[in-house]
Amino acid sequence: MPTVSRRGLIASTAALAAAAALPTPAWAKGGSMRHVKKGFGTYTGEDINLAIAGAHYATGGRSGHAIAVDGMIPGPLIKLREGQDVRLNVTNNLDEDSSIHWHGLLLPFQFDGVPGVSFPGIKPGETFTYEFPIRQAGTYWWHSHSGLQEQMGHYGPLVIEAKDGSDDRFDRDYIVLLSEFTPIHPHAIMRKLKVGEHYFNNSMMTATEGDMSGGERRMWSGMRMNPRDIADVSAPAYTYLINGHGPADDLEYLFTPGEKVRLRIINGSAMTFFNMRIPRVPMTVIQADGQDVEDVEVDELQIGVAETYDVVVTPPDGSHALVAEAMDRSGMGIASLTSHKGHKAVAPSLREVPTLTMADMGMAGMEGMDHGSGGMDHSMRDKNLVPSDVEVGPGVDMIAPMPVDRMDFPGLGLDTVDHRVLRYTDLRSKAMNPHRMPERTIQIHLTGNMERYMWSFDGKNFTSVTDDPIRFGFDERVRVKLVNDTMMAHPIHLHGHFFELVNGDNPHDMHQPRKHTVIVQPGSSATFDLTADEPGDWAFHCHLLYHMHAGMMQVVTVRPFPQEA
Repeated sequence: MPTVSRRGLIASTAALAAAAALPTPAWAKGGSMRHVKKGFGTYTGEDINLAIAGAHYATGGRSGHAIAVDGMIPGPLIKLREGQDVRLNVTNNLDEDSSIHWHGLLLPFQFDGVPGVSFPGIKPGETFTYEFPIRQAGTYWWHSHSGLQEQMGHYGPLVIEAKDGSDDRFDRDYIVLLSEFTPIHPHAIMRKLKVGEHYFNNSMMTATEGDMSGGERRMWSGMRMNPRDIADVSAPAYTYLINGHGPADDLEYLFTPGEKVRLRIINGSAMTFFNMRIPRVPMTVIQADGQDVEDVEVDELQIGVAETYDVVVTPPDGSHALVAEAMDRSGMGIASLTSHKGHKAVAPSLREVPTLTMADMGMAGMEGMDHGSGGMDHSMRDKNLVPSDVEVGPGVDMIAPMPVDRMDFPGLGLDTVDHRVLRYTDLRSKAMNPHRMPERTIQIHLTGNMERYMWSFDGKNFTSVTDDPIRFGFDERVRVKLVNDTMMAHPIHLHGHFFELVNGDNPHDMHQPRKHTVIVQPGSSATFDLTADEPGDWAFHCHLLYHMHAGMMQVVTVRPFPQEA
């Protein structure tokens, strides 16, 4: 695996000097662009120019301000080939700083695209050149890492073809990029969440609704929590999109009966976990986060924000609904997988809203017990339960008393369905991973105060830990245990690396799946093994945009830089 020396890192920043000489397309200068193109074109080659600008987006009777790249939402599909070099010249025509992060790519850290961590960002009117070799293959994506621009349309797909030609074995190859649109400005959403975290929740349970014991009801009341606290922002604030198209746009994916169709599913949303299915059409999972896995046939899968799954389907003649249902079942993205152009598939009805349980509060096995009228509230905040490395303060509202590993949990609402649902324990790497036992173990708590909308790692907001990063030695092998002390699922993403999920009981398993993002279920733990072989400073954060913005982010630093040969 190539490494980058300190001298190489310094020299490679010379790409900045070429910024002013790059041409800017006429439409991107000022306000000449009005309405975006839904969907995306395809850009290939070793030199690619991209321009970020304000735009106007509309779907299904809704419209509002947006941010587009080259006039498209999503932005263009960047299609590269394993082994090539690429230069991506990104011009910022906004009146605020911007950036692009190449999500899931292995690259020198100063081209990772995180302002304040790996580079200063792209100022208005300036161009930044990202330049790096392509060292992998698979399905990835790109997005802004500046402010809340990602919510406004600043994202797009990225596909890297394998140099061995293995991608040619499918008859059709489609992108399925899931996201949301809202006419509400993201800073207004953030303000509303800070005022009241239930502002956008239309599924709250009433005092008499649901099938709970009196003790459970008192317990939820005592903690000032609601078992329908599933999604911070959802429909009707959001319209759910597939490739930039809302349900009213009648997006089609065409096929001929008998064809093998590859669907590259990317969750490029700001805040939404999607449950993905094609009713009566099984899906064979072949990749997770761009990495090959052994074939797993399922009927549905949950995809967290920032994850990708590649699936293969062989649909029969007809029109089939491609359904991306929000986890809280408030709405869905919909498209037609059809062998008859112009034929719209019938969308299924939204399913019943799921309800959180004691397991989602780190109290697995305690369901049905009567906990009295306040004792549980005390125990959830008992300082005796707080680990020594968690900073106690207003940002920590609860500590899960009995968190357990739930790698086999398929996702909220999918544990009771009568069909096959993907679980992390189903995933096995197709390639054999080099076997190295961890040299040390660290534990990181995912913490928050939902009532105040404060999110953090170990009780520390990102703004207070910038001088105290998580430190790994170069090439160190570390086991990282994430403990979710909150009652919301968090998709945790590490930049610049892949890690191996510890998703079974065998400590010598060399087929653990490699991922860059892992969902940590509410009140639960998740563990991965990491070889810190990419030197530099890397963002590590929850990929729920407003959680990251509220402080659930850290910096991982890998030192020293390897010596030059």
